[in-house]
Amino acid sequence: MKKKLFVVFIICLLGSTKIFAQHDVELNVIVDTITKTLHVEQKVLFQNTSADTLSEIYFHDWNNSFQSTVSPLGKRFSEDFIRRFHFAKEEDRGATVINAIWDNRGDNIDWERPEDAPDIILLKLKKPLLPGEEIELNFSYGLILPSDKFTGYGYNNDGNFKLQYWYVTPAVYKEKWHIYSNKNLDDLFVPKMDINMTLEVPEGFEIATALDIENINPGPFGRKIGLSGKDVMDTKLFMFKNNEFEIFQTRDLALISNLKDAGLNQYMKVLTIARIFEFLEKHLGPYPHEKIMVTKEEYQSNPVYGLNQLPEFIRPFPDGFQYDIKQLKTIIDNYLETTLLLNPRKDRWVHDAIHIYLMIEYVNTYYPEMKIFGSLSEFFGLRWTHAADLKFNDQYPMLYLHMARKNMDQPLTTSRDSLVGFNKNIGNAYKAGTGLVYLQDFLEEENVVLKSIKEFYKKYELQQVNPEDFQKILEKNAPKNIDWFFEDFVATKTKMDFTFGKVKATPDSLIVTIENKENNNMPVSLYGINEGRVVFKKWVENVNPERTVVIPREGIERLALNYDLEIPEVNPRNNFDGIDALLNKPIQFRLFQDIEDPRYTQIFFMPEFDYNLYDGAVLGAKIYNKTFLKKNFNYNISPKWGFNSQTLVGSASIFQSFQLDHSNLFTIDIGASGSRYSYGYGLFYKTFTPFLSLNFREPNLRDNERQSLSISSVNVYRDTAEDIVVEHPNYNVLSIKYNFSNPSLVNYLTSTTDFQLSKGFSKLSFSFDYRKLFLNNRQINIRFFAGTFIYNDMDDSDYFSFALDRPTDYLFEHNYYGRSESSGLFSQQIIMAEGGFKSQLQPEYANQWLTTVNASTNIWKWIYAYGDVGFVKNKHFDAELLYDSGIRLSLIADYFEVFFPIYSSLGWEIGAENYDQRIRFIATLSLNTLTKLFTRRWY
Repeated sequence: MKKKLFVVFIICLLGSTKIFAQHDVELNVIVDTITKTLHVEQKVLFQNTSADTLSEIYFHDWNNSFQSTVSPLGKRFSEDFIRRFHFAKEEDRGATVINAIWDNRGDNIDWERPEDAPDIILLKLKKPLLPGEEIELNFSYGLILPSDKFTGYGYNNDGNFKLQYWYVTPAVYKEKWHIYSNKNLDDLFVPKMDINMTLEVPEGFEIATALDIENINPGPFGRKIGLSGKDVMDTKLFMFKNNEFEIFQTRDLALISNLKDAGLNQYMKVLTIARIFEFLEKHLGPYPHEKIMVTKEEYQSNPVYGLNQLPEFIRPFPDGFQYDIKQLKTIIDNYLETTLLLNPRKDRWVHDAIHIYLMIEYVNTYYPEMKIFGSLSEFFGLRWTHAADLKFNDQYPMLYLHMARKNMDQPLTTSRDSLVGFNKNIGNAYKAGTGLVYLQDFLEEENVVLKSIKEFYKKYELQQVNPEDFQKILEKNAPKNIDWFFEDFVATKTKMDFTFGKVKATPDSLIVTIENKENNNMPVSLYGINEGRVVFKKWVENVNPERTVVIPREGIERLALNYDLEIPEVNPRNNFDGIDALLNKPIQFRLFQDIEDPRYTQIFFMPEFDYNLYDGAVLGAKIYNKTFLKKNFNYNISPKWGFNSQTLVGSASIFQSFQLDHSNLFTIDIGASGSRYSYGYGLFYKTFTPFLSLNFREPNLRDNERQSLSISSVNVYRDTAEDIVVEHPNYNVLSIKYNFSNPSLVNYLTSTTDFQLSKGFSKLSFSFDYRKLFLNNRQINIRFFAGTFIYNDMDDSDYFSFALDRPTDYLFEHNYYGRSESSGLFSQQIIMAEGGFKSQLQPEYANQWLTTVNASTNIWKWIYAYGDVGFVKNKHFDAELLYDSGIRLSLIADYFEVFFPIYSSLGWEIGAENYDQRIRFIATLSLNTLTKLFTRRWY
């Protein structure tokens, strides 16, 4: 009886303390380098150390996530506009072929893959597994490895093999099964395991792994290598013909790495590695294994942004710095990932906070004066900018604020697969690390955060751990209340924006009211400044919505909030009060766009170049207030000189953006713009357009769906000439436009509904553009347009009519390079608007209604066949059916395309006279427009 009670006691103890299941794994692996296949016999001794009875067991099989373009991994690639996976050959994608699964008695175990989760295996036990019991599970399967061009892991063109998350791994059970599919996030939640492996590789192959190499013996297919590891979570295994790894042996730990730096000698590398490990042992504790492996593949998937973008021949940093920071970032990542059993998808913020905070501390310790641009900060032109003054560690709050200013920041507690690309790679990690810097500065007592990190690591090394455990240690060591950090900073996307309310001066005191423009309880630092020097500092808590404090006046000529920017505040520009001064802060003029300096009111100048046929080369200056971080209030004045027209042209705009949280209504923009350019030789147009725009986005920021409703009043004034007839020189058009878009690589959909009202007409139009990429890589593009006049009193003119192939652009919203041309190269430019035809057919305008369909499909890669068909209806005439067809070269879809007509309502065009004048093109020279091609996967 006592024995039974003791067993029950142990089981309950295991359940109540939430000890993580320990599993023994044995692997026999034969590598077939010809077929790029691994034949695996695997035994898992699974122990149920929970308090629950298990009737089923889950395993992760992430190698099988590559087997289809509609797997969660394939869908993720599509969402991120990554084309190479969808267009890959089937044999390049990889898969897992399971031959059998059985228990220790030899009985087959029923298994299945859950719906929509091909990389998960569900085992259905014939007998429930009670708490404390264990079961032996045997697997026989083949791994068809994917190409490394998708994720950096798999086989490469040199015949090498780079494996991560490759074998079948038991899932974590803690109150429930923690299972999830591979989404290219490098975040498999693995339990710690004791591993014994026999790996058989062909002669000529070497291996790199953090496992211990026990023996090497000859085998029937090459060499049999015995590997083992205790409490292992690192699954990386590299097999290669030419050894690219180096081993750095320090006193207690060996680093295996293929991160290179050609400009650094071996002695300096050894000293660098030793210093990193010494730093981590001081601030975390000893690493519990004898070896740690870091790879360039890991670094490339999560690099030091900035450093990673520089070509190898540009070395603006001191010898060894880039190598030091690359190794530091990757080593810390591995150090934490292989010793702290945090859920890497759900609880990543704790890992990121410690990771980035330690990087900041390392740079503060060994490179305190390092600038963000290194020696480039002294480069001619750059050295006069505020960007040149920034320290290396200033990048962390700045890149988080980039997303906060765009209203695209996400709470740190957001699951990693729900983060947009920028937040996954940069924004949330940098916010987490910056948050600990903010917390440490607020606590004032030295090293509270570092002390807490070390205590947390020591207590939970190789143990199952939650963010709440980290919170308890921080709260225990903090001399102040820090509830705000977890409730506001971590758990929400609430931003920080403090400003001064009323400030009253007495002979010896300042009565200062501080306002919190956001709904949170975060503290702010109050400074007294004298001639640019800090003479007073005080942390003010409980500023919600405002708080008044009294401080001594002596020596203070200016007040500032968050003066040293230790708080990642969304708008530090309103943080100054001049007390008795005329201006709260001085005005600063800068040539070229710069990093924001909140201590000044900044005005920027930048040379600007443009071109159109009539003004020719257009050169001038842009005067504006926009910095690299988005602002809600923006103005832009761009006077330019047209060298052909010999006159002043240009544009100007001003608008205010209002950001809304916790609503599908994302932003509201209100403003006005105007322009003056030539629309013909010696003829100019002027526009003035006040506008209001409502922009909608789904709460799940990874959802690509966007909607907008814009209202504008376009006022146009055009010059006239005696020898040239100008129809409708002056007019006003009220436009109400609704846009919907939901783009992705596989399914791309946009639509626009536009209502226009003017003195002589009213019209309504609708268009949608749909693209479908099929599993066989065939792409179909379909565009539909329908437009009708509600009334049209402009019978004598087609200026406002619907156009079959080239809109007149009476709203001046399209970027025509020669808008009035009827012949020559510039007349061949088309804008995919209204009818969307490529051939120039008659009638080319519709003053009653127009409906068209434009379609194309790829023949080979970027070569498409296209066809257009539509009806054109003019008053007093029957509707006419028109069509055209040809070849489309889509060099960059929607940006650079060329159309070669073949057959149309005119007959065979390809053999017609002056065929070269029938070729049409789309060309986009706008840098802002082209940039969207490269940033869409980040936002």
